[in-house]
Amino acid sequence: MKKVVLFLTIMFMTMSYAQETKQIPQINVNGEGKVKVAPDQVCISATVETKGNNAKDVKKQNDEKIDAVLKFIKKMNVPTADFKTKQVALNPQYDYEKKKTSYNATQTVEIILKDLSKYDELMEGLVQQGINRIDRVSFETSKLALIETEARKLAIKDAKLKAEDYVSVLGQKVGKAYTISDNTQVYRPQPMYAAMKSMAMDSAGASNETLAIGEIEVVANVSVSFILD
Repeated sequence: MKKVVLFLTIMFMTMSYAQETKQIPQINVNGEGKVKVAPDQVCISATVETKGNNAKDVKKQNDEKIDAVLKFIKKMNVPTADFKTKQVALNPQYDYEKKKTSYNATQTVEIILKDLSKYDELMEGLVQQGINRIDRVSFETSKLALIETEARKLAIKDAKLKAEDYVSVLGQKVGKAYTISDNTQVYRPQPMYAAMKSMAMDSAGASNETLAIGEIEVVANVSVSFILD
């Protein structure tokens, strides 16, 4: 009896395995969806850096400059929620040749500017108030999630159209999606020219253009396996 039960069990497992490994008629295609949009905000990471031989004096100078920078940002009517201190540091630096210790103080401020027409004025003012290092300038969109959704939908539509093109000559139809793999990429443009606007005037009396923002491009790439009917 035990041998019969063992035989039936093995037979059942073999049949189940055969069913699971049965080839499902399907087609594998890639689809791409692209959406471009103009940036509507910019994220700026800027640093005040001071150096000297006295730690107390170096920190005091750094604090005074960052205070002027923060007051200027407020004067530009940037909402309090849109700027913050990201990093504060005071580090000793020992010179082995001179056998002397100096100090380096840094404070980094991150600003989100939602009025791009104020970009040049803000950048010029930051430098004038003591910013001596621009770490990052990233043009962004506040509607990124919506754009990514649109790009993904376009990618799926593209994949289905390709699948239908392939099987149309075979007398078959594209059925349900079996598997979907997604890989969405975001391109954030950087300023193409100078970060600060030149105050020089050309012969016509107009200020020179020094900033080309570009566009944000979201690309959705999908791989889809469709069952063939």
